[in-house]
This record gives sequence, structure tokens and C-alpha cells, in this order.
Amino acid sequence: AWKWQVLSLFSLCVWGWVSGQIRYSVVEESEVGTMVGNVARDLGLKVEELPGRRLRLGSEESLRHFAVRLDSGALVVSQQLDRERLCGAAASCVLSVQVVTENPLQLFRLEVEILDLNDNSPSFPTSHRTLRIAESATVAARFPLESAQDPDVGTNAVGSYRLSPNSHFSLDVKQQQDGKLFPELVLERALDREEQPELQLVLTAMDGGSPARSGTAQITVLVLDVNDNAPTFDRATYKVQVPENTPVGALLLQLNASDPDEGPNGETQYSFGVHTSDSVRRLFALDPHSGEVRVSGALDFEESPFYEIYVRAHDGGVPEMEGHCVLHVEVEDANDNPPEVLLTSLLNPVPEDTPLETVVGLFNVRDRDSGANGYVSLEISPDVPFTIRSLQNHFSLVTRESLDRESTSQYVVELIAQDGGSPILTTTLTLLLNISDVNDNPPRFLQPSYDAFILENNPPGSLLCTVSASDPDDGDNSHLVYSIESGQVQGAPTSSFVHINPDNGNLYAQRTFDFELLQVLPVSVAVRDSGSPPLHANVTVYIFVLDQNDHPPTILHPASDTDIPAPQRVPLSAPLGYLVTKVTAVDADAGHNAWLSYQLLPQSTDPSLFHVSLYTGEVRTVRALRDTDVATQQLVVQVSDNGDPPLSTTVTITVTLEEVALEENYKPRDFLAGAKEKPDLTLYLIIALAAVSTVALATVTLLAARCLRRRGRAATSPCCCCWLSESPSRDFFKHSSPKLQLSSDGTLKYMEVTLRPADSQSQCYSTCFSPGSDRSDFTFLRPCPPPATLPRETGAFLSATGTLRDPGQQAQPNTDWRFSQTQRPGTSGSQNGEEGGAWPNNQFDTEMLQAMILASANEAADGNSTLGGGTGTMGLSARYGPQFTLQHVPDYRQNVYIPGSTATLTNAASKRDAKNAASAGGNKKKSGKKEKK
Repeated sequence: AWKWQVLSLFSLCVWGWVSGQIRYSVVEESEVGTMVGNVARDLGLKVEELPGRRLRLGSEESLRHFAVRLDSGALVVSQQLDRERLCGAAASCVLSVQVVTENPLQLFRLEVEILDLNDNSPSFPTSHRTLRIAESATVAARFPLESAQDPDVGTNAVGSYRLSPNSHFSLDVKQQQDGKLFPELVLERALDREEQPELQLVLTAMDGGSPARSGTAQITVLVLDVNDNAPTFDRATYKVQVPENTPVGALLLQLNASDPDEGPNGETQYSFGVHTSDSVRRLFALDPHSGEVRVSGALDFEESPFYEIYVRAHDGGVPEMEGHCVLHVEVEDANDNPPEVLLTSLLNPVPEDTPLETVVGLFNVRDRDSGANGYVSLEISPDVPFTIRSLQNHFSLVTRESLDRESTSQYVVELIAQDGGSPILTTTLTLLLNISDVNDNPPRFLQPSYDAFILENNPPGSLLCTVSASDPDDGDNSHLVYSIESGQVQGAPTSSFVHINPDNGNLYAQRTFDFELLQVLPVSVAVRDSGSPPLHANVTVYIFVLDQNDHPPTILHPASDTDIPAPQRVPLSAPLGYLVTKVTAVDADAGHNAWLSYQLLPQSTDPSLFHVSLYTGEVRTVRALRDTDVATQQLVVQVSDNGDPPLSTTVTITVTLEEVALEENYKPRDFLAGAKEKPDLTLYLIIALAAVSTVALATVTLLAARCLRRRGRAATSPCCCCWLSESPSRDFFKHSSPKLQLSSDGTLKYMEVTLRPADSQSQCYSTCFSPGSDRSDFTFLRPCPPPATLPRETGAFLSATGTLRDPGQQAQPNTDWRFSQTQRPGTSGSQNGEEGGAWPNNQFDTEMLQAMILASANEAADGNSTLGGGTGTMGLSARYGPQFTLQHVPDYRQNVYIPGSTATLTNAASKRDAKNAASAGGNKKKSGKKEKK
């Protein structure tokens, strides 16, 4: 059976688990079957499951005293309990009970306290004692009596003594340090053997129970007549100091009592007095013959630092005479107990904004040793932002440095306590202090700004970009919520354009964007944490709307209120290359999506008679007219953009061949009608030519001198008129976007240069070279949004090395040359508008710019240079830059047709139609002037 119990206990230790202990109490001597407590209810077990789980008691000791009822889960008494037999004189009597369930295997520990019942009466070791007292005993002599024993404890133990009435003795009761009572007889009147040789006394002991119990002892006092000298000690009290680590058998003291009697009456023997406790008898030994007191057990200062040993010396006379003394043994402390650190209070976690000198923990230290061995000092590990303050054995843990959870979220604090003994004993208490977060860090975006690009005509809900912020705080203090700050864009709130996911920062489009209405949408995004108070940050997201080819070309000229425009009249005598009309169209898109081309469709009446310029839309005759040609020609012209896929629009032009044409049709519009004014006009032209030549010569001379002066500074430049700039505009050209397109014969057909200043919209300059026209058309492209910040200088030149330089003094533009209110930029014609833009101040500048563009185009066709770098690269003055552009031109005003003349254009349709022939003649004359130049 014991082997099975050992295996069962081992299984419980390995597989079981121990829950919190439950304590019951029961009065001793309770009847068998008395309920102690309901184990099933207190352990959380269901009564109906008890048989299946095989609830039982786990040890033999438990089975001896208790039993478990499976039908109710109650713990009952299985046999009467005797507290005195189970626990003796212990102040508290607690029995440990083990309860086991086998399915699953679990162990529960219970405690049952046996309460004391006043069921024992005081009793004396002997019911009858005889005292022999010499008649010569002096008055006030004391004679110790045996103490009564009561197995009960507390108030049920012995509480008082009473002596039967007599004429010679009184009763005195002394109380020892442990609380025990010791009765003594005190002689009140001298004895006279001849008068009364024997006395009969009754000693009664009573306990404090209710009802009280008592016990008695019979005392017979025999009065003796001889041996009237008792053994006498040198002192009534002896004191001895002994270390607690004194080995067993060590001699404490040798007592000596003298007796002047002779013979057996003078022979002295020693013994412990009746008041000596059992613990003293276990720890010390007394030699009956020599009186030596020795250590017989291990002394412990912490258990008891002081002992009283009562010693009795008696002789061999008849009657015996005895003497008494008391030995006080003081146990000296040895440093055999390490100090203890007791945690009274601790603030954990500690907020990171805790001020300096804030108490976060309270500690007490103690050492069971005494004196220097019990003096305890406390130290703290040096690498933590805490220190300790002491007051005797009370210590406080305070902050000495500022705390920052983001740098250190947890500290391991070691408190080292050491005593003052020899050798020194130490104890270490390790604390794990967590630092709680305070919202002291605002969120931060990962980028200073964000750029998002999206094609127009996007579906609502499209993801634009994701903004991301971080917060080093913890918990709610780092929980970020994104939002869009209030603002207005084109009169509408910003939130109506975009929406942001407050959790992940995804930015979505709320509507479909239109590039022609909105190119750049700045959105201010805010992020805040969930702390108290919340902290926030802002960032700007630039949303760039990209153009799509979603607008077909729109025909501006020829215009008509009907489906078929008004017929164009052409004389039969028109020569080869006669300008019949000019098709003008615009496209609301931008860039290549707005680059228009013209072609004559085969559906025309006679496609071999006319030719449409691919890029200017000019309709010219390709041969001389004959009388056999159809008098009314239908020309179907298709205008296509350069998008992907391209969009196109067609227009039908009616051309009427006439026998006689009006003479004024051949007059140039800018020539005077009167013949008398022609000599004056020739004089004016000669004077203007001379002035322009003089200015050109002076300009070239000045530029050559300045280039020579800077040759040492720009030795690496392949052009004498190009130099490097030290100004911030050095990086200006890096942000330009040159685009070249060559025709099949190697000449430059299309060129686009985009310049992006920092504080205004970018300007795009394009030049289209028409192979079928006798002049070049300089076109403005629409403003572009600035994607990044670039330096801006007003007078910067685009150099051969791709850098910009301030050219110094620059002539102001001629503000008299402007578009009229009826003229606006278009693909190859005019368009109404409200504002005028300045243009080059004289015809020389215009032709010079066109010559430079043609030279650069021919070099690019030869493969010898690229726009923006290398030798022979064209230079564009900023005078044709943003200050001369139309800042508020709508999207469709991209390509402006600039004729060779500086005359102001007109919007009157009748005048334009009436002077087509004159315009053609004028163009031909100016073309001849260019060739001569």
C-alpha cells in the first residue's frame, strides 16, 4: 500500500496541479460524520461528476481522520479528533488534507483547523507529594511545588492555583517568561515538630474554560528535626554568554554548592529544578556530581536568545536539605542569516513623464541577526535612472533622471542588501520596472511631401497614393488617424475631390478628374494620434492630373452656320501654289494629343488639283487651273491629332473656279492702296533696314567682346557666346523637356521645349516646320503644372552646355505688338480671347528666332547635336519665356500661327475671306525678302 501511495504522489507531482488552499475548522471531539465543509462546491466541482472523476482523499493521514461523500461532495469526520493527541501543546492545530480527482488527474490541498475544546482538567504529575521540612526552617522560606498540566491551550489551560486554609503556609504563584505558572509554599509561621509533626495540605489548579475545570494534589508536610544545614550556592543567580554556533558538548559553567554538615548530610548532588522547561532540558545537560552545565543541542539566537536554568542542590541527610540557584544563559548572535528585502509598495508601470525625485517604490529591510550582524545597507544597480533614499531600515525608490519609453521601455533594477557581519551576507532583489507611454511624440510623415499622378477620366474611387506616418509612442498614443484638412479648390471643398482612409492613409479620388479643368490638386493631409491630448502633423499631397486624348479637333475656319461652309472663290488664272484657304483647328487636349495634322481625303472632287499642308492646314493648288476642271470642287479635309489612338474631324470646303477674280484679292493687306504712297514706303523700308542692320552689327560686336573676355572662364565651351552660370539657374535646364520630331527628309518638323520655373506654371514652346509652306510657324503650347521647385531667373539664356546665365541688360519687349481681342492662339489660325500677350518687339527678332530654330533643326537632322547640350545647340532667350506667354489661355489654345508680318490679325470672317489672295501674295513677297536676307 505504501508503494502505491508513493507512486500516486509522484504522479500528482508530475502531472497534477495544485490549486489555492481552502481552510476549514472543526471542533475537536466532534461526532463521527460531522460535516467539515463541502469540498465539491468550494473546489468548483459538480456533484454529479464526482463518481466519474473518482474523488477521494490522497493520503493515509487524511483517511484516518476524514472521509468524502460522493453523493454530496462533503468532507466529514471519520473518527473522533483529539486535538491534544494530534498537536500536543501547540498553539495552533492544523491538519493537511489532500483531495485527488483521477479523471483528469488533479490534486487539491485543504487545511482543517482543529479547534480546542475544554475537555481536559488540570492534573498534577503526582496526586500526592510529601515535603520534608526541618523545624528549623526560617519564616518566609519557599518550597516549590509541582505545576499542574492541562493538555488544553489558550484560556482552557491552567489559569490559577488555590491552597487549602492552614496556619503555617501560604501559596505564592510565579509566572515564567513563557507564561507558565509555578506554585510555591511560603512558610508564614515557624514549625514546631513537637507541636505538629505533620501537616496535610490540598493544592487545587483551575483552568480558564467555561465551565472551568480543576485538579487537586495532596501535599503532606513532614517536620524534621536534624540536618539543619542545606547546600548553599555561591550566588543565587549566574549569568553565562554563549555564541549560537557553540558546538554540542561545550562546557558552559561548573556550579558549586557547599554544605557544612558532615557525612551524608554534607554530600551534595545537583539536578534541574522543577521550574526548568523541557526545551532547556533538551539543550543543556547537568552533571549530578560535578555540577557541570554543558550544551547538548544546537542553539539558535533567532529562536530564543535567552534561557533560564533552575538548578537544585540537595544533600544526603535525613531529611534532605536543598539549595537553589538560577543560571541565565544569553545566546550571542552569529552572522548566520542573510538580510531580507521586503517590498512594501511599487508603482509599476512608471509613466515616462514622471518628475524627478518621484517615489515609485517603498521597501523595508531586516536581518534576523542583531547588532552589526543585523545592520543592513541597501544599494541599487548604477545603470538605471533610479536611486534610493533611506530612513533607518525604510527605503524609497525615486527617479533621478528623466524617463523616455521610446529609448528604454523596461528597466531591470537590482536592489542589493548586505549586512555588517563578518563574513558579509548579501541578498539581491530584482525588479522589472516597465515604463508606460505618454503621448509626447507627434506623428511624422515619411516624406516632406507626396506626388500623385492620375490620368483624367478616372473612375471615382481610384487609388491615388498612400501617405504613411509613424509615431514612436505606444498603444493608443501611436494609433494614427488620417484626415483631409478643409480647403477650397475651384470653389468646392477639397473633400469633394479626394477621400482618405483614416486607418491606412490610402488616398482615393472622389470624382472623375478633367485635365482641361484641373491640372494640379494640392491636398493637405493631416494625421493625428489617439493620445490625450492628441498630437498631429500635416503634409501636402500634389495630385497631378495627366492628359488623355479625349477631345477631337475642332474646326475654327472655315466656319459656317450651315453644314457646308461658304464657297471659296479661286480665279482660273491662279498660278501653281496659289493659297486657296487655310483650315484652322484647335484641340482641347495638351502635348502630343493636341498636335494636329491635315490631309486631303480621296472623297474630294479632284484630289490631284489641291494639296493641304500637313501641319499648317494651308490649301494650295498643285498645278495651274484649266478650263476643263470642274467649276465647283468639294474638298474633304481631315484634321487628326497625335494621340493614341488619334481622334479626327473632317470638314468639307467648296471651291468655286471663276473666270475673273477681283484685283484687290492680290493686294497684300499690309500694303498701301495709293500709288503715290509707294515711294514713301520704299524710303521707310530702306531706313528700317539700315537701322536694323546697325543694331544687329552692334549687338554681334558686343557679344563677341564679352565672349572673348570670358574665354578663360569658359574654355571648355564649344561656343564663343555660351558660358557657364554660377547663379542658381545652373540647374534650370535640367528640368526642361526638349522634344524633337524629324520629317522623312531629315529636317526638323516639330520641336517642343518645356521650361519649369519655381513659382509659376511651366511654359511649353513648340515650333512646327511645314514642308509645304514658305515660312515657319512658331507656336505656344499651353502652361504645364510645376511638379517640383526650380530656380527662376528672368533673363536666363539656354546655353550650349545646358546651363543658364544672366545676359545682363536686355531690351524691353515692344508692348505695342500684341494680339487683339479677336485673336487667340490656335493650331494654325486665330481664336477669340480676352487678353493680349507680348511678342518679339520687331520683325528682326522674329526672323532671327526662326533662323536659329532652323539651324538647330538642321544640325539635329545631321545627328551632330541634341537639344539642350553639345555644340551647335540652339539658345532660347527668356524674353520669349514666361513673361511673353499667355498665362490664362484655356486648354485648347495651344498652337498659335504666327505669320511673317507684325500686322495685327483680325477676326472678321468677311475680311479674312476677302483678303485670302492678298495674304497669299504678301506671304510670297515676305518669303522673297527672307531668301534675300
